Amino acid sequence: MSYGILIVSHVPEIAAGVPKLLQQVAADVSITAAGGTDEQEIGTSLEKINQAIAANQADELLAFYDLGSARMNLEMAAEMTTKKIHLYDTALVESSYVAASLLQAGVALAAIEKQLEPLKIKQ
Repeated sequence: MSYGILIVSHVPEIAAGVPKLLQQVAADVSITAAGGTDEQEIGTSLEKINQAIAANQADELLAFYDLGSARMNLEMAAEMTTKKIHLYDTALVESSYVAASLLQAGVALAAIEKQLEPLKIKQ
């Protein structure tokens, strides 16, 4: 079983920038992202999220997002794939960084999730 990271942001530049940061601590972790609408506007795209899921080499994805509608699209995308998607209501940059660095170190998912608990900010 392999784990990867999925980033979803309403802003294309954030979706592109966060993986650059994560790759500094997790060179061996598959990290993909989806940002903005299909027209490169502020928002999210179910199609872009599906493409990011498909492009990720991992069997299971730890998914991080910025705002509520991104969560809704992530939930829909999760129903369209055979990959298991773990969705976290946590601070996007901080929690994805923690998860990526712990995945790189070979830490078990349960231990990673325990580390993410204090970073929960969304209801």
